[in-house]
This record gives sequence, C-alpha cells and structure tokens, in this order.
Amino acid sequence: MTDKETIIQLYRDENTAMVQKDISRLNEILTDGMALTHMTGYVQPKFEWIDQIQNGEMQYFSSQEEAIQDVQIDGDQASLVGQNRVQAKIWGGGINTWPLQMQMFYHKQAGQWRITRQVASTY
Repeated sequence: MTDKETIIQLYRDENTAMVQKDISRLNEILTDGMALTHMTGYVQPKFEWIDQIQNGEMQYFSSQEEAIQDVQIDGDQASLVGQNRVQAKIWGGGINTWPLQMQMFYHKQAGQWRITRQVASTY
C-alpha cells in the first residue's frame, strides 16, 4: 500500500474498531500519546478514551463513511479530514447520530504510520 492508502485505511480501521470495541486494534494504531479533542473542546488522552469505550461510557453503534479529503503527506507527518455519520451514546446521553468530521494527524516511525492526534467537529 502507498502511504496515502495506509493513512486512509488507518482512519477506516479506527472507525471500525470503535464500533466493534476492538481495544487491541485501537492500541496498535494509536500512539500512546494520542489525544482526541472533542467537539466540547475537551482534550482526552488515548487511554482514557479507550477505557470509556471499554466500560460503555462511550458507545459507538455505527460509523458510515461519507468523505475523506485533504490528505496531506510531508515526510513522516500526515493528515486528513474524514467525515462519517456516527451513531453513538456518549457520557450517558441518548443515542444520537452525528455528522462527525475528524481531522486526523499521523506520524511514521520505523516504517509504521500511527495516529497521533484527532480533532472532532461536525459538518
């Protein structure tokens, strides 16, 4: 796979892993220092996010891809913007479907691309 294909696949893998609660896969594709900035502005560390997926505080039921755009690769750094319709129940709220836009950032180390940061918004 090309670098572009790999980072797009990592975005798709993350969405699948969220829905399937595949904690092992999330740990593989996210750096230990990964942070997720939520729509509220809250910056959540990787391990807290994964813990909340595991314990049901964050439940993802489906994620349907609508667009991937603005893929940029510069040496060992990359980014893209993904847009998915995500059905979820977050922090005790009701089940909602959000038009979720994720700005994704990646780093390549020892030949492997991994997700380093994510910023959520709606579209």
